[in-house]
Amino acid sequence: MGVSARALGLVFGYAADLAFADPRRGHPVAGFGKLASALERTCWADDRTRGAAYTGVLVGGITSAGWVVQRATRGRPVAEAAIVAVATWAVLGGRSLVGEGLVMQRLLEEGDLPGARDRLSHLCARDATGLPADELARASVESLAENTSDAVVAPLLWGAVAGVPGLIGYRAVNTLDAMVGYRSERYLRFGWASARLDDLLNLVPARVAAALTVAAAPVVGGSCVDAWRIWRRDGSRHPSPNAGPVEAASAGALGVTIGGSNVYDGCRVRLSAVQHTARRTHDPLALPSAARTAASRNCSRSTPPTGIHKLVDQRPEPAFGRRRGRNPATRARTSTTAAALPAAAPSPTTTPSPTSTANGKSALAPTPTKTATGKATALPTPTRRPIKP
Repeated sequence: MGVSARALGLVFGYAADLAFADPRRGHPVAGFGKLASALERTCWADDRTRGAAYTGVLVGGITSAGWVVQRATRGRPVAEAAIVAVATWAVLGGRSLVGEGLVMQRLLEEGDLPGARDRLSHLCARDATGLPADELARASVESLAENTSDAVVAPLLWGAVAGVPGLIGYRAVNTLDAMVGYRSERYLRFGWASARLDDLLNLVPARVAAALTVAAAPVVGGSCVDAWRIWRRDGSRHPSPNAGPVEAASAGALGVTIGGSNVYDGCRVRLSAVQHTARRTHDPLALPSAARTAASRNCSRSTPPTGIHKLVDQRPEPAFGRRRGRNPATRARTSTTAAALPAAAPSPTTTPSPTSTANGKSALAPTPTKTATGKATALPTPTRRPIKP
């Protein structure tokens, strides 16, 4: 496939995703998810080999189909660009992600916690039962940050490298990871292959997404230096090798604290706290679209330098998300970065500001806690989120 035709197709596909939201019914990714679910029901076993075969059949089949289509358009630039554009539109989720973030922001600002809890499932697979506004906001920020990499940056990079097979093959892997890539009793072994393959395919894209987040920090009133510093300092504290960099960079850019204890399929996962330690204060209202949605107004923010601490050192329940997860209805869930929420009661060392997330969570002002250095800092209530298509 000619590079120029492929590049043109990626541009048109990206533009189509920005212009048109994902259809509520009949989306290709949703169709793949139904096929995967049906196959899982027939071949599931608590076994890595069976899980690897399941992943291989689905990913190999969809990637091969993409290769055949791409091959058929070789030598015809217009057809090549058109098929790449269609595939790009189908696998991207930026527009939908922004929309979910805005919905979460509205629900949190209106104080509609039941609605926000229900809506969170559009962004991630975290159990939202009983989550307060600050935890909903945190879940939204984390999910939007990770999904920006998974649903926007990674598909475009793989499309540039391999064209149609790269686009749909990557989306197939990411969708399977969102469906079976959990450390629950059912999927610990069966979903192992899908999770590991997704880790591999996202190693480079996640770091590219983190770098783009650093570069875009000034857009949300943040500092590139702060975003870079928090990424380098806290990115490796996350259980996921790829969610850590983008979430840490987002926390630094937005000036918020994320991380905590999350529940997925009845299993509690703990993450270290990623804390922004900037010397400035953001105006969450100035955060643009998706960034505004998941960004912290109510996610804890601290003004004086305090550093990152394990929640386990300060609370009974340590924190920082799951092994990783995504929201396969992923089309309905998509990605972009963080945003803001409704205001909450001010605390001594935090700037009160509401936070809304793309999945309908709002954050309340965090409770100040003494750190090892003797400085007061605000840490979010434990509970974190994943995302599954």
